[in-house]
Amino acid sequence: MIDRQMIINQIRESADVKNTMIVASVEDIEKAAEMMVAAVQNGNKILWCGNGGSAADAQHMAAELMGGLRSHDRPAIQSIALTTDTSFITAWSNDTDYESIFSRQIEGLGSAGDILMAISTSGNSRNVVKAVESCKEKGITVIVLTGKTGGVLKDMGDVTISIPSDDTQRIQEGHLLAEHILCEMVEKSVTG
Repeated sequence: MIDRQMIINQIRESADVKNTMIVASVEDIEKAAEMMVAAVQNGNKILWCGNGGSAADAQHMAAELMGGLRSHDRPAIQSIALTTDTSFITAWSNDTDYESIFSRQIEGLGSAGDILMAISTSGNSRNVVKAVESCKEKGITVIVLTGKTGGVLKDMGDVTISIPSDDTQRIQEGHLLAEHILCEMVEKSVTG
């Protein structure tokens, strides 16, 4: 039997987190949008990484920037999800390790002035942490998206968007909202 009250409670919990984001996250989302817009206006790329649901977000948002969120008549925005090259990811993981799948790609694809969107609900994903460390060596700006506590990544980014929740599902929902807002701000910067 389906529990209708559980459905209602889940919707309310999600709405509560998003309402809390108005106080907890708006300033950081605004800073992140400014960084992304500046990078795009300077001809730089937006790189994305994460694991599991965060990998899906990385792919989704890179596609929104490249293809168009609201406008398909605008120029493409350089955006790459480091989660999509399965040949590289499986070969590198098999031959070396999984922890460096993103940092290795940053080494080859990243340039000073680019942005890395580092997504981790816990803030403790070792391969995302290594990606951020690699960015610091190359002069790549880092925007961290994480949960309430922030984990290891909490203070590693140039800006950190911490979703005010400890529940992975609610954090992911908050990330998706923040990511859509960021992509829309970047898109507006190229469409006027």
